[in-house]
Amino acid sequence: MSGASPILPGSHPVWVVGLVTLLCASLARALRGVSLSGAVAGGVVCFVLYVASGPAAFTLLVLLFILTWGATRLGYQRKQTLGTAEKKEGRTASQVLANVGVAAACAAAYRWCGNAALLLGMCTALSEAAADTVSSEIGQTSSREARLITNWRRVPAGTNGGISIAGTLAGAGAALFITAAGILTGLISRHDLLTSFVAAFAGMICDSYLGATLERRGLLNNNTVNFLGTLTAALVVAIWHFYF
Repeated sequence: MSGASPILPGSHPVWVVGLVTLLCASLARALRGVSLSGAVAGGVVCFVLYVASGPAAFTLLVLLFILTWGATRLGYQRKQTLGTAEKKEGRTASQVLANVGVAAACAAAYRWCGNAALLLGMCTALSEAAADTVSSEIGQTSSREARLITNWRRVPAGTNGGISIAGTLAGAGAALFITAAGILTGLISRHDLLTSFVAAFAGMICDSYLGATLERRGLLNNNTVNFLGTLTAALVVAIWHFYF
């Protein structure tokens, strides 16, 4: 990772960070983007990201919430008909942690050791979370059918492991958007654009593959698959950074 100049943590007092976190968690709950437990978990993650990595990381988390909340609400009635809509009270704590837990771990590790590559891992994990959620939500809205990633057979939209052109493109766009935001906020370098995007996209594909195989067989649940998707994205960054 080269050329990054992240906004360092500690630029605001802890009580300010706590207040901002509380306000954001309350707003997310009011918008029904998260349940009560989801608001608590999201607040903890928000606090960790802000304290460990600064306001730039907080900005990415807010953008991720806006993207996923909007994509979830788009075509909600159609998703209810398909039986794939998120619960009206929003995502639970387990869902929140499955999507942003890896990013929080990268931020905490960065605070501990100061390795800027961990900021890239954090940004990429958030990009993958955006890609996975947006691709799934848009895919269900745009088409009645999808293709199973393992054998390309037609399956109903919303089937675990099912992908569509519209959903995949939307997911790629979401990953690119979060990665670009990471660059604009100074969290990562512009030279890391390709690395972050490719790793996030790889995580999204891994998520779909696990959904089509292990989740469809009942060996993994959706939260575990989502967690492994973000973890895959972060690991791709780690491997890339180690070898290149």
